[in-house]
Amino acid sequence: MTSTPPEAPETNTGTTPPAVSSCPQGAKRPAPETLRKRAEFRAAARARRQATGTMVVQARHRPADHPATGIRVGFTCSKKVGNAVARNRAKRRLREVARAVLPELGHDGWDYVLIGRHGTTVAAPYETLLSDLRYALSKLHADRKARK
Repeated sequence: MTSTPPEAPETNTGTTPPAVSSCPQGAKRPAPETLRKRAEFRAAARARRQATGTMVVQARHRPADHPATGIRVGFTCSKKVGNAVARNRAKRRLREVARAVLPELGHDGWDYVLIGRHGTTVAAPYETLLSDLRYALSKLHADRKARK
């Protein structure tokens, strides 16, 4: 027989919070959705890319007929980055940087793939990763006609 502790809240009080909080005006957008299918990664690989010292960022504007909206992001590291422990650490760091930067600088309707680089993704300071992703996004979204 189990009993409810006296300090436990009553159940079904009618004021349950929503499962997903809505963003008030001016707040950050929700976290990006994760790319999972190989075809999505391959489509991003055929699109724009920008290399920095700590990562490579691939960006693709999804076609208008694609049903999904919002920002989607994928992460990958080749075996050149290191063993499984190093690759997973690099991907964790890239995930955290994407979580911090993409809601403010990513564009709606775009897919991004962040690729870890040998030696630098794991060893670089967090602030360097943040600035590199910001730089890459600014270059990827710059007006291409203005450059010529």
